[in-house]
Parts: sequence; C-alpha cells; structure tokens
Amino acid sequence: MQIALAPMEGLVDNILRDVLTQVGGIDWCVTEFIRINDQMLPAAVFHKMAPELKHGAATAAGTPLRVQLLGSDPACLADNAAYACTLGAPVIDLNFGCPAKTVNRSRGGAVLLKEPELLHDIVREVRKSVPAHIPVTAKMRLGFDSPDGALVCAMALADGGAEQIVVHARTKVDGYKPPAHWEYVARVQEVVKVPVFANGEVWTVDDWRRCREVSGVKDIMLGRGLCSRPDLARQIAAAAAGIELPDMTWAELMPLIQSFWRQAVVDLTPRQAPGRLKQWMAMLTRTYPEAVAMFTILRRETDCERVGQLLGVVQSEAA
Repeated sequence: MQIALAPMEGLVDNILRDVLTQVGGIDWCVTEFIRINDQMLPAAVFHKMAPELKHGAATAAGTPLRVQLLGSDPACLADNAAYACTLGAPVIDLNFGCPAKTVNRSRGGAVLLKEPELLHDIVREVRKSVPAHIPVTAKMRLGFDSPDGALVCAMALADGGAEQIVVHARTKVDGYKPPAHWEYVARVQEVVKVPVFANGEVWTVDDWRRCREVSGVKDIMLGRGLCSRPDLARQIAAAAAGIELPDMTWAELMPLIQSFWRQAVVDLTPRQAPGRLKQWMAMLTRTYPEAVAMFTILRRETDCERVGQLLGVVQSEAA
C-alpha cells in the first residue's frame, strides 16, 4: 500500500509538506500545480513551487516529491516536463482534476475530462519527452458534470502512458461536497492495468477502511483529511499492519505548528504568513477543540510578531 499527500493548490506548499511529512506515514507527495501555457518556464518558477528540487526532490523528512503540471498544450507540457526532469524531478504528474473555475476557463484541470483524446495526447507527448526511467502519472476526477465518461478518460490516460492514476471520486460539479463515489474507483481499476489510487472523503481510519472495501484498491491519496488530522497517514499505515495507534495530541502537534510558523515568516511575506497559518488552523478545527480556541484568537491578527507570541515563537527564533 502507498499513501500519498495530495497536491492542494494554495494550501499544501513546501512548508506544509515539510510539516506533514515529519509526522510519518506518507510515501510521496506532490507539488501544487505548475501552470503551463504557451512557453517554457524558467528554473526559478519550478524552484519556487518545488524548492525541494534543490535537496534531492524530497522533503526534509526524506519523503519523495513529484512535480505536477497543469495545461492543455501537449507539446508545451512535454517541453516543460522534460526541463523539470533536468532540474531533478523524479516523477512528472499531470493535473486533470482541478475544479477551480479560473483554471477550467483557461482550459486546464477537470474541464479537459470533456476531451479524452486530448488527455491521451498530453500524456503520450509528456511520456515521449521525459527519460524512460522517470514515471509519468496523472490525477483525474470522475468527469466534469457526470461520471459517465470516467472509464473512457482513465483508459485514455493509461493508454497514453500514465503509470499510476489517482481518482478523486467526484466530478468537477460535485466540487468537495460529500459523498465521494468510491464505487467508481473500483470500476476504473477494472478497465486499466496500472495502479489506481482512491482520493476523497477519507477523514479517519474508519473512512479508509470503508474506502478500501468499496473501491477495492489498496493505494490512497489524502488531502483535507490529512491536513485536519496530521497523523492520519501514520495511523492508516499502522492499521494496515494490524496496529492501532493513539491519536496525536495537541501538545504533540504544537511543535509542528510552531515549525510551520518559523518557516512561514521566512518564506512568505508578512501579509501572506498569517493568512496561510490561519488557513491550516481552520482545517485543524475539525479535529482539535484547541485549534478552535487558537483560531478564534488568531483570526483577526495580522502582525507577525504578535502571531509568533501567541504561538510561543519569539521573533528571533522565526527569523
């Protein structure tokens, strides 16, 4: 079984990847999508989105990182994928699942599920452009407004050369509304020979057990569930081995929150850092009552020094 950390745009950046992979249980993670339009991107863009490329394409905890690209031009995606490999990308992942309206309007993400032939062409061209030893993988949803074409899309990706397919078990129109239709993941796995990962609505170990039973697949990608419960991957990995682990306590989590803040004030602007912390804290409120209290205190704070004080991190430490 493999457990992956989802590439959540605007949330799971290199800082949160670092913090979450410290907890353990995650086999690999993915960058936020790097948008490809009609030109070659400079190295600076790849390094901004994936600073781990300068450190062996892995987080500090040693968790491998994949580089995800998003776009609709097969040739341009192929050229940028090949360049990313020269920068150290060990795997190229292609995004066909982003539901954001702005992304879909520019012909990226889930809207491409309306064009299975284009999906095939994109994967084929990227596969041809990157070294043979570097895998090309893909993430998709069940469709744009209906799951009727999910199997055709999955076969197009696999036939194009995708070596793994992550299926977010909802359509674009579904967004993030429950439930996730794990039964369609089972149908996808029936029609493709490559490994399929289930993704969507796994918040607890019990959810994982139900997902595994319904989907029939062993591999899983965790997104919001892992952000709200940082030890979820570790718990699932243990449960798969027949071991039950206690939940991570707030006292155990607090050093990770402090680590997040220390990195945020260095890597982000004074305006961005508090917002990014609050974004993660809001997700933690689903699991931790202490996060509710902390979020209430932090909600209106915009001063980095004051936020650090509330977290028990002095300015000199953060700098």
